[in-house]
Amino acid sequence: MNPTLPQSLEILPGAGSASGAKVALFDFDGTLSLIRAGWADVMVPMMVEELASTKTGESEAELSAIVRDFVDRLTGKQTIYQMFELASQVEKRGGTPAEPLVYKRRYLDLLQERIAGRLKELEDGGSKEKYMVPGSLELLELLRSRGMTLYLASGTDESYMKAEADLLGVTPYFNGGVFGALDDYKSFSKKILIERIIAGAECDGHEILGFGDGYVEIENVKSVGGVAVGVATDEGECLVIDAWKRNRLAGVGADYIVPNYLGLAELGRHLFPA
Repeated sequence: MNPTLPQSLEILPGAGSASGAKVALFDFDGTLSLIRAGWADVMVPMMVEELASTKTGESEAELSAIVRDFVDRLTGKQTIYQMFELASQVEKRGGTPAEPLVYKRRYLDLLQERIAGRLKELEDGGSKEKYMVPGSLELLELLRSRGMTLYLASGTDESYMKAEADLLGVTPYFNGGVFGALDDYKSFSKKILIERIIAGAECDGHEILGFGDGYVEIENVKSVGGVAVGVATDEGECLVIDAWKRNRLAGVGADYIVPNYLGLAELGRHLFPA
């Protein structure tokens, strides 16, 4: 963590107002949900092990750096894209890669093992707020009170993220719909969803307000003229800004950076000035 970074709301140069916004588009993992916090600590070792099997002589540290670079670069896109890159890296090293879908299913099986206890806790009636970015429900209430149409879109497989959204009790807020990754990966993306919203005459691009912790959704919203809030939370307690995430989100045009939504009153004043 960089101690010189603001640890609440950061307003970036040229930040826009969302006073006229009609649609709010949310990413899920790391933006609202913390159920899958630590997912990279499952994906990266799995990929490093796969690359090490090609026996190129690269050290574990070298392979970890390579994997973390492309995993981070592709975060926010459907998970399958990270698996495409893994297959490419295996082939580059003279190995015979598995199908990307096989890699994805292996990763999801490992991740489900890791988060099984969290899911059971929620299924048994445990605290939903424990597994949400602080202030999420208050933010959703605010946007709903403004009559906005809310969409939830994730790079996580749709069946999993819909179940997890239900466990957190957030599904009813998303009157526009809840969308996740499909095995037919070309049939859905956040970019495609934004294009559908605009083509359906729900709103113009500048009337979209986006929230996300990955560069993909921020870039997609900004590309059509919308306003974007980058959620650069240091996952865990989610109380401070993660410098790496902040720089990445600011670099693709985020208007605002937050570590959580506890400063909602201040964020709201800037997004929706009287």
